[in-house]
Amino acid sequence: MSLVSTEWLERNISKVKIIDSSWHMPNILRNGYEEYKREHIKNAIFFDIDKFSSKKSDLPHMLPDKKDWEEIVSNLGISNEDRIIVYDNSDVFSACRCWYTFIFFGHKPNLVSILNGGLSKWNKEKRETTNETSINTKKSYKAKKISNLVKSKNEIDENILNKRYKVIDARNKRRFLGLEKEPRANLRSGSIENSYCLPFIELINVEEKTFLEKNIIKQKFEKIGIKNENNVVFSCGSGITAAVLGLAYSIINDKYLPIIYDGSWAEYGRLK
Repeated sequence: MSLVSTEWLERNISKVKIIDSSWHMPNILRNGYEEYKREHIKNAIFFDIDKFSSKKSDLPHMLPDKKDWEEIVSNLGISNEDRIIVYDNSDVFSACRCWYTFIFFGHKPNLVSILNGGLSKWNKEKRETTNETSINTKKSYKAKKISNLVKSKNEIDENILNKRYKVIDARNKRRFLGLEKEPRANLRSGSIENSYCLPFIELINVEEKTFLEKNIIKQKFEKIGIKNENNVVFSCGSGITAAVLGLAYSIINDKYLPIIYDGSWAEYGRLK
C-alpha cells in the first residue's frame, strides 16, 4: 500500500508515525521547515531532506551512510516496527524521496506510505492541523541497507553499453531534450544516453495533488515502453522527483522496489 487517503490517515492518526517531508527547489524561495512550524498535521515530525543527507558528498541531498541514518531515525523517535505515513506541501512531491530512503535502508515497504494529496488535500478537506511541535522520545533504530536500490554514475555509464535496465528521467521534456537551461549552476543541458523521459507531473492530478488512477499510470509507462518489468531505474535533477516515478511505478507493479540513480543529472550533467 504505497498510498493512503486523507480519510484513512484521519481514522488511524493515533496508530502511525507521521512525517512532514516538505522540500522546495532552491529557486522557489520557500522554506519547508518554516512552513512546518506554522502549520502541519497533528503529531507530524519534520524530516529535513537536505540536513538528513550525506555529509561526504558535494552533490545535493545524497543518501546518508547507514550509521548516520540510524541516528537520524532514532532521534526522530521512530522504531523499525512503526507504521509511517509521509506527506509534503511541495510542488515536487518530496515526500516520495523520504519514502524511498526508508525503503532503501530496509524499513518494510508495507510499513511506509505516502499521504495521497498531501497537506494541500488535507487542508482543502478542513482536517485538523496545528503549529505545535511534537516532542520525540529517542528510539533505537536499526537499518539494513538494500544496496541494489541505488545506482552510481559508473553503473549508469556501464548500462549505456550493456543495456541491463532502462533509465527513466522524471524531468520535463524540454530539460530532457536540452532545450531548457538547468536550474542548478555548472550543469550542461541534456540527458543520459538511451534514457527515456516521463515527466513526474504527468502522473499527477495537479488540482488535487494526488496520483492518477492505477490504470492511467500503467498506460503512461506503457507509452514509453515499460511493461511490468523490474529492471527500471529512475533519474531526475537531483534524486527527488525520480522517487515520484518510483512511487508511481510501485502502484502498478507491487513486486518492484524503487531503484534510483542518486546523483541524477546534478552529477551526470556536471560541466568538466
